[in-house]
Amino acid sequence: MLRVSNLDESIKFYVDILKLKLVRKSDYPHGKFTLAFLSYDINEEPFLELTYNWETDNYNLGNGFGHIAIGVDDLYSTCEEITKKGGKITREPGPMKGSKSLLAFVEDPNGYKIELLQRT
Repeated sequence: MLRVSNLDESIKFYVDILKLKLVRKSDYPHGKFTLAFLSYDINEEPFLELTYNWETDNYNLGNGFGHIAIGVDDLYSTCEEITKKGGKITREPGPMKGSKSLLAFVEDPNGYKIELLQRT
């Protein structure tokens, strides 16, 4: 679960740029928050939850969070598409130091890091 300061902007990033699908979105007026669940397949269980607390407009990401990781079929074309759509690549695609694994990093609108890993 990621806490986000602008739910619409965050959903747009994950749907338009990372190609996730919004599975469901629910408001909880009694708790003053909204939950959005995303997945790559609308028929599968969501794997990412975004939480928007109505009375909070920013968060400190803290030092305990590193990043989330998502496997992609074609790392280089995925990064090209992200860049074309205005996404922020913070580490260009290429091999991980000391490994044959290919990876890149992108940052969401809230500053969360997302590692993109080439599927083998």
